[in-house]
Amino acid sequence: MSRPTKYTPELLAKAKEYLESYSTAIPSHIGLAYYLGIANSTMYAWSKEEGKEEFSDMLDRIMQLQFIELSDKGLTGDFNAAITKLVLTKHNYTDKVDQTSSDGSMTPPTTINLVAKEFGDL
Repeated sequence: MSRPTKYTPELLAKAKEYLESYSTAIPSHIGLAYYLGIANSTMYAWSKEEGKEEFSDMLDRIMQLQFIELSDKGLTGDFNAAITKLVLTKHNYTDKVDQTSSDGSMTPPTTINLVAKEFGDL
């Protein structure tokens, strides 16, 4: 016999409360799990269970709120740029790195130009 689930209407209401009034810089899944007093693994398991779609939607909403906070406060300078960039990788954003060197130590790519023979030379 397994333990009774902690997933109750009261816990769901508490999760909604976290979304509306999180006290950290940005909301997070781990912050929600801590706030609810549950393990991260429990939270992720619930998000996949049939009949708990509302909880899964809350986890999606956390990611949306997180992105909004990061982009707004990152652009205004309220958040550290390096940390903002790091956390945005969780939202599938990446940095493009230019592989050219300014000192010429890297060989530039080979360029092949096709030149047509002029008709007058025939």
